[in-house]
Amino acid sequence: MSERPKRVVIAEDEAIIRLDLKEILESEGYEVVGETGRGDEAVELVATHRPDLAILDVKMPGLDGIEAARRITADHRTAALILTAFSQRNLIEDARDAGVVAYLVKPFQRSELVPAIEVAVARFEEHRAIEDEYARLSSEKADLEDILETRKMIDRAKGVLMDRHAMGEAEAFGFIRRSSMDNRTPMFEVAKQVVAGTLTP
Repeated sequence: MSERPKRVVIAEDEAIIRLDLKEILESEGYEVVGETGRGDEAVELVATHRPDLAILDVKMPGLDGIEAARRITADHRTAALILTAFSQRNLIEDARDAGVVAYLVKPFQRSELVPAIEVAVARFEEHRAIEDEYARLSSEKADLEDILETRKMIDRAKGVLMDRHAMGEAEAFGFIRRSSMDNRTPMFEVAKQVVAGTLTP
């Protein structure tokens, strides 16, 4: 396999969970490039190593996981996945506002971790693709409202493709992106066509 392994920073203040995470990730072919029990150190590790993904516990000394995620995702280079022992709705909303693309509730099973990571990396790449498209189409900085509207429309279109055409999430996004490139049409417009039923695979 020529593709380089995905690189990960782990920030979890419980050493046993951190060790478990590292063992699972390495056995699944990920490269753990840094680990810490502190949120502020997680931000520094990400800045140093530029990993594909940061896995962050919510409750940590130094900085909590939500604030660490906000700082890590600010430069749009690293995906963030939050580990939480709490499944309160408001916390998930805060995490989403901080740029977190996926979360996992503790205690988690090995079988839940890898799919959550794959979702986090795939969603992050989608978000980056949408922002790149806006950067290409506009000489000014993309308006955050426009980007959020595009994400919502693409999520709806992915849902349609997954329900009606039995596609996986990554495959559905791939169809939207390819159609956008092939037809030289913004992804927002392609997604609208999918939702309206005028564009199908």
